[in-house]
This record gives sequence, structure tokens and C-alpha cells, in this order.
Amino acid sequence: MNVLSVRQLSAGYGKVPVLFDIDIDVGSGESVSIVGANGAGKSTLVRAICGLIPCMAGSILKDNQPIGRLPSHRRADLGIAVVLEGRHLFGELSVEVNLKLAEAKGMERTSSRFKFSVGEVLDLFPFMKGRLAAPVQLLSGGEQQMVAIGRALLLRPELLILDEPSTGLAPKIVRDIVRVVSALRARGMSLLLIEQNVAVAAESSDRAYVLSVGKIVDTVGPERWNSEATADMLIKSYLGS
Repeated sequence: MNVLSVRQLSAGYGKVPVLFDIDIDVGSGESVSIVGANGAGKSTLVRAICGLIPCMAGSILKDNQPIGRLPSHRRADLGIAVVLEGRHLFGELSVEVNLKLAEAKGMERTSSRFKFSVGEVLDLFPFMKGRLAAPVQLLSGGEQQMVAIGRALLLRPELLILDEPSTGLAPKIVRDIVRVVSALRARGMSLLLIEQNVAVAAESSDRAYVLSVGKIVDTVGPERWNSEATADMLIKSYLGS
């Protein structure tokens, strides 16, 4: 079964469409990437899936149930968690408070297969153990990204969406995020990664869709997703390098 299905989706801002006839699926326990250059419409797709902008046409289904008319908080209640670009943490509050607020909300999802505790999140991101009392706004960008991912996990999602998780981060932090994504895949969590970095996307997902100027222009299956030739083709054809 697909945990997420998007069919013939068009969306944008005001009356201006950015996405055109998008079709994607994320299967249960599958990790899927959306790759594309800046301005391709990747973040717009995330916002449409999460209900932050309305759909102009098409449908969005969670576990085969339509959710396209639901407000964003109801989609979250159904098990969709997103780490948006920019992180959107409570900057003046401590790391511990940010995590515990999410944990308290996540406890409402008693039926979820993925019941993360603060302790488990600290094991995934060991640096936090020494920074629990620190205000989040004093952390580095990479550290804030890891807090944001940890907070999302504490909501007990069935689908975790990461919007540009590696953008602007030091290589060591990127490796840490890839490590955590690999651990989540091993646990069977469904993941949708929005990435411009093809190498990170290939290491973190089973297959990919290529988004260019608001349209899906290629679907890369497992048989060629980890091919160096495929990565080179994507970079030259769609990512402007």
C-alpha cells in the first residue's frame, strides 16, 4: 500500500500555478527523493502535500484516503510530519523543551508504529545530550536541523518529509543526517526527501522523481538510481551544473 499518493496535482500561489499535473507515490516503508534545481517547485510540492497551500487541481491521498481538503493540522494528526526548509523551531526555548513539547503531542498518536521517545532521539543525535539546556537559537544551523528532525520524529509520524535537509550544512552534519535517515529506513519508516544534492538523495532513498519547472520529467527506479552515470546525467540535464 502507498502511504502517500499524489495524482494530477497542480498548485501554486494565488492564481499563479507552480506545479503541473504531478504524480508521485511513496510506498509503506519506502524512501523516495524528489530532486531538482532551485526554483523547480520542490518546496511548493511539500507545502501542497502538507496543506500549507491549496491545491488548484488533482488529489492527495494518505493510505488511499483523500486528504487534499483537510487543513494542515489534520494532515499532521494523520501521521504526516515535515521538517520545512528554515526549521521553524522555538528559538528562545531550550532543546529539551522543544523536544518535550513534540513528545507530548506525539503521545496522542497511540496507534503509530513509530513511538520515539526523547531518549531514542538523543541516541540518534548524541550531541543534544550536552545541549539540552541551550536555547535553540544559539545552536549552529546544522545542530538546529538535527533538533528539527528529532522533534518531527517525536510526533510519531508514518510519513516523514524532509525539505532540503542538507542545504547549507557542513559535510560532517550532512553525513550525520544521512546516517539517521539510513537508521529510519532500517526501521521501516516511510520517507519523502526533497533534495538538490543528488549524492545525498541517492544514498538516502530507494528511488527518485526529477522535478523541473513544476513538472515531473523523469522517474529513476532502483535499478539505475545508484548509478554514477545516472547521477551525472541528472546533474547535467536538470540541476544546472
